[in-house]
Amino acid sequence: MGKLGDMANKAKEMAKGHPEQADKGVEGAERMVDERTGDKYDAQTDKAADAARRSYGSNSTTDR
Repeated sequence: MGKLGDMANKAKEMAKGHPEQADKGVEGAERMVDERTGDKYDAQTDKAADAARRSYGSNSTTDR
């Protein structure tokens, strides 16, 4: 696997070990994109954030 794939796998493993911190990072990234785009892509960022959370086994969901 290439370096990018290795880095992605390492990040996923770290997120599995620290899901609360990973949730904060995902939430922050989602909020930043929403702010910069004026919530134009809110549905897409919600979907992407949920997929990211599922990838490391988080049970957290953000209520809006």
